[in-house]
Amino acid sequence: MAEEPKTLEDLKDLAVVAPPQGADQGVEQGAEAQTLEPVKPVIDAQGRAYATGKRKDAVARVWIKPGTGKVTVNGRDQETYFARPVLRMIIHQPFGVAEREGQFDVNCTVKGGGLSGQAGAVRHGISKALTLYEPGLRPVLKKGGFLTRDSRVVERKKYGRAKARRSFQFSKR
Repeated sequence: MAEEPKTLEDLKDLAVVAPPQGADQGVEQGAEAQTLEPVKPVIDAQGRAYATGKRKDAVARVWIKPGTGKVTVNGRDQETYFARPVLRMIIHQPFGVAEREGQFDVNCTVKGGGLSGQAGAVRHGISKALTLYEPGLRPVLKKGGFLTRDSRVVERKKYGRAKARRSFQFSKR
């Protein structure tokens, strides 16, 4: 009868290591996974990057191209379309975080929602277009939360209620 191994060293000697199934294929796949190709910019024939931004009920189609920092919304200048400075500040946030102030011209069309939602949609579209134009900016914009679509929308009115949650006035008599 054979002697049973008593130490860890004896067990290691007896261990049989079988190669995993498709070992030669696994090495090739691992090599491919380690050599990541850099993401290429997505730019059209006019040298623009396009993205769609959304916020509440507003949808913005945004094109960015290198320029002087001019922003056009629905064919009008940003000062006339977004009269409040807060809305203009919201639009320029992605450029500030990415340190690209005044380097891109923005042309966008916005539909639906109110001005606040439209400004948020334009900001979302600018952020997505920046990542397509310059993929290296993605980590900075993602950390700032500009690439996440804000999914909060107005709650619908329910039957038996005055509004979404408010009850009708109670009358004791």
